[in-house]
Amino acid sequence: MSLEWEQVNVDAADPVALGRWWAEALGWVVVNDSPEEFEIQPEKDRLPGMIFAPVPETKTIKNRLHLDFRPDDQAAEVARLLALGARHWDGAYGEFPWVTLVDPEGNEFCVLGERRPHS
Repeated sequence: MSLEWEQVNVDAADPVALGRWWAEALGWVVVNDSPEEFEIQPEKDRLPGMIFAPVPETKTIKNRLHLDFRPDDQAAEVARLLALGARHWDGAYGEFPWVTLVDPEGNEFCVLGERRPHS
């Protein structure tokens, strides 16, 4: 038995706009530009991908699941994502080695700092 991770599904008020934002943020390609199922992947035919589907309700609470990204340069990447339209998450508190941002529809994600060696 095998199990392959295929997609992350994201509910969206505007799947096309949010999908294009994530494609730009990640440097991924659009493989389906339908407003009913907008899909991006790292490269054509390379998984996992992300699908953005329309929902009528808006996001109201903190996500139970979010994505973490580890860039080469955290400060530069946070600045780039903010310039693309991300915002700092209002619920962040304390000192952490990561920065929590939200995408244009308010979905949280983290930009991690430098990887620390395991003890």
